[in-house]
Amino acid sequence: MDLVLFEDAMKHVCKISRIITADMGHALLVGVGGSGKQSLSTLASFICQYTKTTIMISSTYGLNDLKTDLQNMYLKAGQKDEGIMFLFTEGQITNEKFMVSINDLLSSGEISDLFAAEDIDGIVNNVRPAVKSEGIIDSKDNCWHFFI
Repeated sequence: MDLVLFEDAMKHVCKISRIITADMGHALLVGVGGSGKQSLSTLASFICQYTKTTIMISSTYGLNDLKTDLQNMYLKAGQKDEGIMFLFTEGQITNEKFMVSINDLLSSGEISDLFAAEDIDGIVNNVRPAVKSEGIIDSKDNCWHFFI
């Protein structure tokens, strides 16, 4: 694919790439619709070899569906150590309660009630070898924070 990028677009791609490769890196891109925010974000995720993840809104899409999508994203990033770029647009906010989960994701990385207690135990056991290989003390809290 032939691309023609102007200097400002290249600077934005570099900034987005730097942000998303940082630990807990999040960016809020603000601008007029059609200015290229999603395209430049997609290009940055490709450059960083991250998987771009977004949600598909339908008339029946609700809070439980969002939590399921977020669970899948967390498992890919936390257990499989895949680079994930989650692209969420204002058009996908069909329920104001979505913003509570998104705010938790952005502020601390932990979304309350995202995983059941049994799932948390399974996640902790799955990341335990990676925690040990990093030289971190093997405890449930440390394993959970490593996952997050």
